[in-house]
Amino acid sequence: MVVKKRCLLWDWTNSSGPGNPGVPWAMDQCNFNGPISSVSNWNTWVPPELRGRAPYRPMVHLEAQLSGQDWNNVWNSDQPIVQYFNEPDKNGISPQTAADAWYRQMVPLRQQRGKKLVGPAISSDENGKNWLADFMGRIHDQPPDFLGLHYYGTDGNACIQYLQEMHSKYPQPMVVSEIASIDRNVGSVYNFTVQLANFMDETDWIFEYGFFGCMRNLADGFVSADAQLMRPDGSFTDLMQKLQWDQPMVPPS
Repeated sequence: MVVKKRCLLWDWTNSSGPGNPGVPWAMDQCNFNGPISSVSNWNTWVPPELRGRAPYRPMVHLEAQLSGQDWNNVWNSDQPIVQYFNEPDKNGISPQTAADAWYRQMVPLRQQRGKKLVGPAISSDENGKNWLADFMGRIHDQPPDFLGLHYYGTDGNACIQYLQEMHSKYPQPMVVSEIASIDRNVGSVYNFTVQLANFMDETDWIFEYGFFGCMRNLADGFVSADAQLMRPDGSFTDLMQKLQWDQPMVPPS
């Protein structure tokens, strides 16, 4: 039986838009009958090329998405799960500000629109953990349906230990909305990806996870080129092919 937990992190520039032809045809390479569970583009609008082939995960990325057309998109979405804030600990959003908006807008979204909410996806350093502890203390009577986390590193065992530590502190089902190896050695990247994908597939308290990322160009100098899931021409890398087809995953021979 296929375990469907792998969220496809589909960069918004893959979709066509003004001044950006994109590579919307590339989504036709996706195996939506395999482990892919959903699609996220860090935005509130559905990629037109998705065409209903998988659930979409709208995201209130930062404070800007709490108003205007973005908020209208979120409020009127027919999708069941909404993600709230992407690394607020690194984007100047205080736990108090996040908690205020949570009560003002996200809790009514759950109560009136029936959405399940993924809490703020914090980075895995001490600042991120401290930010999350502060936020969760402020919303203790209205906790998220899912715990949101990110993880970037090189040691698979350390990553598993971190996820277990966070689960022991916050028992909600977990959504690891971004994860990747930042190693510059392709073999190490593959081993990390295989180890974590298999662990998360087998772990019942992990609801969903997304390997970063399906985009034509490196997002920044922090991420590893060896972890890219898309080439500059829009074709999928070997790692992406393994993520969408192989379960359990196995290291390359």
